[in-house]
Amino acid sequence: MLFHLTYLCIFAAMSTQPEHVKCLIVGSGPAGYTAAIYAARADMKPVMYQGMQPGGQLTETTEVDNFPGYPEGINGPQMMMDLEAQAKRFDTDVRTGWVTEVDFSGPVHKIWVGEGADRIEVHADSVIISTGASAKWLGLESELRLRDAGGGVSACAVCDGFFYRGQDVVIVGAGDTACEEASYLAKLCKKVTMLVRRDEMRASKAMQNRVLGMENIEVLWNTDTVEVLGDEGVEAIRVRNNQTNAEHDIPATGFFVAIGHKPNTDVFKGWIDLDEQGYIKYGEPGTSRTNREGVFVSGDAADKTYRQAVTAAGTGCIAALDAERYLAAKGIH
Repeated sequence: MLFHLTYLCIFAAMSTQPEHVKCLIVGSGPAGYTAAIYAARADMKPVMYQGMQPGGQLTETTEVDNFPGYPEGINGPQMMMDLEAQAKRFDTDVRTGWVTEVDFSGPVHKIWVGEGADRIEVHADSVIISTGASAKWLGLESELRLRDAGGGVSACAVCDGFFYRGQDVVIVGAGDTACEEASYLAKLCKKVTMLVRRDEMRASKAMQNRVLGMENIEVLWNTDTVEVLGDEGVEAIRVRNNQTNAEHDIPATGFFVAIGHKPNTDVFKGWIDLDEQGYIKYGEPGTSRTNREGVFVSGDAADKTYRQAVTAAGTGCIAALDAERYLAAKGIH
């Protein structure tokens, strides 16, 4: 009986010990999956926690035509399934769950996944952050419904503008990104109507002058979006002048939201250096290193300039290579 109780106690103690992994990837999407492919092929035995949105922002994109290797194009969710399958082919341990707490104070990085009774602790020799960034939306029911249905609502003109060549589109936003995307759309579309909530833009003067100097861009000041009209696709945008309360409909086949992105980095505050917008700062230019030794970043969690699937994938590769070299230098790999 004494032996039996001792065995149970030892087993219980062992079962509560944190799991120790060589390489932990936090988040999925093109950056995370590419990091996993490279890490797995280097025999780093990566473990990936996919996060609250497995596959990242691309799971909200219906058509992807600018990622190499898909001559006929592909929808975002299928592309993410392909990348996940490729990562698993090399024995990446892909898991559901999201990181809720971290402790990067020591050489072994502590990560907690989940909440409550299901919360688990994982220790990692190296960590690759691939949590991405989330586009901000207006929150209108019609906007989100048509976005989810692939009905002409987008947060990326570079990704989707091609589909609206020669058509009329509407874009909402007033910052540098909105101006840049409006300018990009103006080269493809017949007319671009830009909705600005105030009587001035937040964008730099150079970007404002570019927009105001393009003949096929019309800026509507003091204008709010009321509703995106259309059952299966965008047909018009209902807007309201917030000074007069007058409403009217703008015929359009595409609606672009350019009011910013929020990097999914809150859990790393206090441990990883972030800029004023919450994007992770690179600890060393030209690498994926952060200010914490053994912690690397890839994708849109650090990239506020390009935000493309192909650039995210490239940084995933870089992060995995940097992590491998770090582990080798430490004699761990």
